[in-house]
Amino acid sequence: MNFLETYFPNVVEIPDEFIKATQETLYMTFWTSLIAGILGVFFGVLLVVTRPGGILEQRVTFYILDQIVNIVRSIPFIILISLLVVVTRLIVGTSIGVKAALVPLIIGVVPFFARQIEIALLEVDPGVIEAAEAMGTSPLGIIFRVYLKESLAGIARVSALTIINVIGLTAMAGATGAGGLGSLSITRGHNRFQTDVTFVAMIIILILVFISQAISNLIIKKISH
Repeated sequence: MNFLETYFPNVVEIPDEFIKATQETLYMTFWTSLIAGILGVFFGVLLVVTRPGGILEQRVTFYILDQIVNIVRSIPFIILISLLVVVTRLIVGTSIGVKAALVPLIIGVVPFFARQIEIALLEVDPGVIEAAEAMGTSPLGIIFRVYLKESLAGIARVSALTIINVIGLTAMAGATGAGGLGSLSITRGHNRFQTDVTFVAMIIILILVFISQAISNLIIKKISH
């Protein structure tokens, strides 16, 4: 206890705030990963099947979607939060707090994940797809039984990368009052010069990242075998 009081005096005073901030970070990470994951897979598949030479080729659809993904991915997340303030208020009624943070988080993550899914699906052997088409498999069957099934390990890898990215974005969202460990680090650690608070918040975020990576590695290992 003396060690903590000596080197982490401010942390010792606010254990409840750290617990609450960690819960908020987990809340934002879970819901963003879930919703953005579903939408990202959908748009990633759409990018693959509608591209020139795809099984459902639609050049105009592909071009529009491809450009939207490129544009949104190019916008720095902190700026995206500011741009979506009005949209966030319309959806959740406020632009502050963990629920409000979900809107820019999901919109910011979907294009990133969709592009990762697209890359994973494009690694599927074209010969397998041609064989499925020759056997009369429907486009929907090819999507689920060929594209998604054959690229399962790749999807697991990019999902792990995306979840880690989401954890980092939740910390960045804290700079705009979103809550979580990022917000605690800013309001306490930076604004009040409580370096120990910032350090512990960073350690907790790193632990969350390591746990996410470890779980992902186990899943990838099982899928690969």
